[in-house]
Amino acid sequence: MPSASLLPVHSPLRSTHASQAQKVLAIDDVEMNATLIASVVGTLCDVQTATSSQQGLDMALQYQPDLILLDVLMPDMDGFEVFRRLKNTPRTAHIPVIFITGVADKNAEELGLNMGAADFIAKPFRSAVLLARVRNHLESAQQKQWLERLSHIDGLTGIANRRYFNTMLSREFSRSQRHRQPLAVLMIDVDDFKAFNDHYGHQHGDACLQQVAQAIAKCMQRPGDIAARYGGEEFVCLLPDTDLEGAVKLAHDIQMAIAVLGMHHVQAQATDFVTVSMGGAAVIPDELTSGQQLLASADARLYRAKRSGRNCMVSSD
Repeated sequence: MPSASLLPVHSPLRSTHASQAQKVLAIDDVEMNATLIASVVGTLCDVQTATSSQQGLDMALQYQPDLILLDVLMPDMDGFEVFRRLKNTPRTAHIPVIFITGVADKNAEELGLNMGAADFIAKPFRSAVLLARVRNHLESAQQKQWLERLSHIDGLTGIANRRYFNTMLSREFSRSQRHRQPLAVLMIDVDDFKAFNDHYGHQHGDACLQQVAQAIAKCMQRPGDIAARYGGEEFVCLLPDTDLEGAVKLAHDIQMAIAVLGMHHVQAQATDFVTVSMGGAAVIPDELTSGQQLLASADARLYRAKRSGRNCMVSSD
């Protein structure tokens, strides 16, 4: 039977942090060189140093810098091989790399740039030149990240869009499958939204969707939880490491958060205020299921919630 309970389950709201400083990793087997580089560019960013090729690879994975400054001449593994390994590792392949080296051979510069390096700086370098080039590359990386984030955001509501949700659903499903951890999805639909739009107008309709979206987003309990606009007046939540009981508790939180908004809806069938209907599903993924099957199950239960009188959540078939 559908649950129409509005009992809240309180959870901490996700806080909003100011933009963090960009990060640079300097890899040079001569500690004095690494320290010098760090002192020059440290006014622009947070800098970490590595004094061996393997340490640099390990730190790149852990530190996830915005830019890597990489020496070419290093024992055991030269900078070109480090670069290849960085680019062949999914978690570091996107990080731009500047070679900084005492190699005078023009062929080395040509090789580095043809491999895909962002820049090539010869030693001894002028501090002002190094600083300017690093600043330019950091600004470029920041703009690229900003544009990428914009491509993930729904323009009206400011939360994630359907494209980003689908990407993360596939990724989290695979992760949950590997670790045998539960994954839950909530499908959410604003009740009688067409009637709201027709009565109050599209401008108020947009404002309604914005308030509902933010109320849902504030109920997300952990950084890994994702609230997205799926289309029109429909929203979806992706909840890693969450079983069905946890999804139901979150649904109650969302119902309460939207009820607190107190948005009048005189055309609504369930109450005189804006409400939502929800369908929830959870699974421990295996080879026989997919993320889209999980989503379809939640969507079918949402449909049942709408048929059961709205303003409720259905979590079972």
